[in-house]
Amino acid sequence: MVLKTYNPYVVAAAATIGGMLFGFDVSSVSAFVDNPTYREFFNYPDDVKQGGITSAMAGGSFFGSLISGRISDILGRRYAVQCGAIIWIIGSLVQCTVQNTMQLIIGRVISGVAIGICSSQVPVYIAELSPKKIRGRLVGLFQWAITWGVMIMFFISYGCSYMAGAKSFRIAWGLQIVPGALLLSALVFFPESPRWLATKDRWDEATNVIAHIQGGGDMDHTDVLVEMQEIREVVRIDRMSKDVSVFDLFAPGSRLRTFVGASAQMWQQLTGINVMMYYVVYTFAMAGYEGNAGLISSSVQYVINVIMTVPAILFIDKWGRRPLLLTGSTFMALWLFLVGGIMGQYGHYVDSLNGNSEIKWTVPNRSAAQSIIAFNYLFVGTFAPSWGPGVWIYVSEIFPLKQRAIANGFCASINWTFNFLLAFCVPPGFKYIQWRVYIIFAIFCVTMTFHVFFMFPETKGKTLEEVDLIWEENIPPWKSGRIEVADLEVHRDLRSRVEKDKTSRREDPNAFHELGDVSSSNYSSGTSTPALCSDDPGEENSGAVDRTSIDSNSRLI
Repeated sequence: MVLKTYNPYVVAAAATIGGMLFGFDVSSVSAFVDNPTYREFFNYPDDVKQGGITSAMAGGSFFGSLISGRISDILGRRYAVQCGAIIWIIGSLVQCTVQNTMQLIIGRVISGVAIGICSSQVPVYIAELSPKKIRGRLVGLFQWAITWGVMIMFFISYGCSYMAGAKSFRIAWGLQIVPGALLLSALVFFPESPRWLATKDRWDEATNVIAHIQGGGDMDHTDVLVEMQEIREVVRIDRMSKDVSVFDLFAPGSRLRTFVGASAQMWQQLTGINVMMYYVVYTFAMAGYEGNAGLISSSVQYVINVIMTVPAILFIDKWGRRPLLLTGSTFMALWLFLVGGIMGQYGHYVDSLNGNSEIKWTVPNRSAAQSIIAFNYLFVGTFAPSWGPGVWIYVSEIFPLKQRAIANGFCASINWTFNFLLAFCVPPGFKYIQWRVYIIFAIFCVTMTFHVFFMFPETKGKTLEEVDLIWEENIPPWKSGRIEVADLEVHRDLRSRVEKDKTSRREDPNAFHELGDVSSSNYSSGTSTPALCSDDPGEENSGAVDRTSIDSNSRLI
């Protein structure tokens, strides 16, 4: 039997290698798009052809995201991620033996399937394993791993670019196998999600995992007993409903949070960050930086991306999700307006730039060009601690247990849909509307700021089961940060019962079964946890908390 490691930081650090796969793929293209050897080998791809190469990964990721939920619910979160690692290794092998454009596209599609699975299920796996007080920090490691992957692969590709011939990019793409192999082997030593184990009636294993993570191995720890009772009730309620499909995400009581989760993933792409990552060389070329100078200048933003993600990991569980998202989108809009404005004011049209006919704009004014580079760096430095980790954390938290795997897969597929569209459309955008591309993304950032304020409730400091109560009570998002679910009479009652039960067990070991009375009879009367299904203001729910039993001074008001 393999010895398991339960330290949540270690588990999260290993699992987030799945994010590194995404990062590797991003910069495996960006470092070569303007490379003469690459362009010659693939017959000087035009804007449409290069867009197809770049977006192939996102196309595969869309499919991988859609199937990931079903794989995860059947095999478990851990095995689903391991399946992704195996597929990634296959895709990397296809890419490193590339002979033509079609083989490269096929390899990137295969790798994309792996990224789709890992990007949707790694956050779920970590969220379901993490203590609520540090859940945001641990899920945030996923985004940090992405930034490390982007930076590491960019420098590998930069070093390989000095090699002659096709081996320059073949070696770089072959090295992508390494993180896939590490992820596949590391997960052998970590536990399965306790919430998935509970859905399979493997209660002893689920309790053991929760006890090691929440109570230092003490199965009588109050937090362990409370969380297990919450999980039991969620599983009981889930089994009263039919199996979940993607269509159930749009049923009354579910569609609101599905809309929020899907739009969060959409907005992450519409910030324009992956445009900056995929085509950063184009941006710097328009600003007058070419060759090695352009690559070195581009690499700075990858370093900034890694460093600036750290504050979010350290403080997101203190600051909250909403403040980060709101602040991030506001400042990103500012930087994008400035980049677009300076480019438009000080730049001019050209037929081609440095022999690349796909770049039609240049900024000869040195001071203006340096300002563009500075605002690009500020944009990345703003995205890194906000919408980078914030979206992956937030979407992994907002869905109920029965929908979590499928819903995260669906929402991630929205991310990859827009990733695909942008990767395919941005090269023609730079060619035909030049600096206006940045203005469009700036407007998106302004729009998402309002959307977050009015539609995204706070999830900081709550268990995944408690987050459901926020949706059920239809708390206005701008008030949700002040809510402490522990103030609900149901939660206080449950914790009190656990404390009394622990005392009873010391006196009578057979008394513990009485805790099980916190069940349907109490729930129907409105004195315990409500059915975790309604976030529709107009939907009646017989299991909803009786609001008259809540003090009029409650923070729910």
